[in-house]
Amino acid sequence: MAQLRIALAQVNPTVGDLDGNADLIVEWSRRAADAGAHLVAFPEMMLTGYPVEDLALRASFVEACRRALDRLARRLAEEGLGDLPVVTGYLDRRSVGLVRSGQPAGAPLDAAAWLHGGEVVVRSAKHHLPNYGVFDEYRVFVRGDRLPVVRVHGVDVATVICEDLWQDGGPVSVTSASGAGLLLAINASPYERNKDDVRLDLCAERAREAGCALAYVNMVGGQDELVFDGDSVIVGPDGTPLARAPQFVEHLLVADLALPAAAPAEPGRTPVDARDGTTITIERHLLTPDPLPAYPVLPQSSAEPMDDLGEIYAALVLGTRDYVRKNGFRSVVLGLSGGIDSALVATIASDAIGPENVHAVLLPSRYSSEGSVVDAEDLVKRQGVNSRIVPIADMVDAFEKHLDLHGLAAENLQARIRANVWMGLSNEHGHLVLTGGNKSELATGYSTLYGDSAGGFAPIKDVFKLTVWELARWRNAQAGVDLPFLHPFGQEPIPEAIIVKEPSAELRPDQRDRDTLPEYTVLDPVLADYVERDMGRESLIAAGHAPDLVDRAIRLVDLAEYKRRQYPPGPKITPKNFGRDRRLPITNAWREREK
Repeated sequence: MAQLRIALAQVNPTVGDLDGNADLIVEWSRRAADAGAHLVAFPEMMLTGYPVEDLALRASFVEACRRALDRLARRLAEEGLGDLPVVTGYLDRRSVGLVRSGQPAGAPLDAAAWLHGGEVVVRSAKHHLPNYGVFDEYRVFVRGDRLPVVRVHGVDVATVICEDLWQDGGPVSVTSASGAGLLLAINASPYERNKDDVRLDLCAERAREAGCALAYVNMVGGQDELVFDGDSVIVGPDGTPLARAPQFVEHLLVADLALPAAAPAEPGRTPVDARDGTTITIERHLLTPDPLPAYPVLPQSSAEPMDDLGEIYAALVLGTRDYVRKNGFRSVVLGLSGGIDSALVATIASDAIGPENVHAVLLPSRYSSEGSVVDAEDLVKRQGVNSRIVPIADMVDAFEKHLDLHGLAAENLQARIRANVWMGLSNEHGHLVLTGGNKSELATGYSTLYGDSAGGFAPIKDVFKLTVWELARWRNAQAGVDLPFLHPFGQEPIPEAIIVKEPSAELRPDQRDRDTLPEYTVLDPVLADYVERDMGRESLIAAGHAPDLVDRAIRLVDLAEYKRRQYPPGPKITPKNFGRDRRLPITNAWREREK
């Protein structure tokens, strides 16, 4: 057996920031070297950030990334890190001679590189290109067809990229034939609820299939709608977890692995049937072929996975923080109504960027209850956010003098005036406007276009109403708990009166959500089945939902597509969010009907 000390750098890049991402690679490579690592690995597309979407089709960006990779290799050597093998994801392209009809312009590659001795010594590319959910990789990349096996410290290390683990066949299926002692997977795998357990099971299954240990390094951070949770892991050949990184934070996972010593072999290429209709060429490289003196074995580090609500809350905080930070904002503004949705959004914002950077605006109208204003003021005191009261009754009166509005049109006028106040303060002070709608409201169209749906980012866009209440209670229960993604409030940040209050838009006298919508206890489950699982009418009824509820929910969801298309982005936490995951035509005559 040979010892390999591997470092998995679970870090947070920014899409398009080639120099900044290169700085991160150098910084964390130095940490790995200081820890005595024989090899350090970074996530998929680390040098560019992920996903790059159609930037991959822009030749200037591809070439800039290729040049940045060469500069990075030289810089690592210049800074005394040239002897440390560094594996990183980056954007590459195939040579013009290999381009085929129907492939993306420029034949971009989702690629991995080994950097050593000031040079790019090994290049490969992702074989399986996902084309489902949030992924459009067939649109922007071409497929790789090689499995690099690199000898490091006397161990043969095979390298694959993210989706290559999730699909049968391809590079993983030929790893066992390569005789590799370690399968290294670099990833940018977005978070969604309960995915961590699925991912761990997948790593265990693929390790057993490959017949060797598996090291899985994942990205962390927010990028538009996506949140990457880290949760990097190392498993043994039998699938047993050996080491695990914490979720939602940058971390260097360092582990000593006892792995089979590599058999004698010369560099070369061997084509192998990949069992998916393609051929994968095993490419052998000798980087540091001889074992170095062994270090004293480090104690293995394994973080405990978070509970379900903790994961969700951490994802919302990280997604919000990175959207604000990476887009150049320093502060946010939101309407604080005294209701549960705006209360949770304010709390997420305080945890994400600090309460001193959160500006809450209380906008009472003629229908606002005294309790709502008092509850909103209580939240402001508990959290220490900035606040101001802007009564809108006179503004509404001024509009109504010139417009003859009744019923729903009059109600929506109030919501749109509030949005004008938020946007005005945003323009004046440079705040990002946070939108407070939840997934139940988005699904059913229970929001005012250019009113409460206005804003730049929607932290709870993918959170059903029942989960909003659960998250509020979870967050209050963490008062005094030291967690890296929570602000240290001295008391429960959300007043109990807000949590127990019956939800209302307060746009007419004694208004309640249940006047317009079914109770959330029955509405949210049917919405989850219709939206996230694509179940049709008959399937929904067969699943136990009442026929009249099914018909009502389907009608509300289908008619609100035009509103959702204009809604701000927000963090994805479910298997199917309203955004990149779910793409339906606005103009659509199809309706689920009785047989």
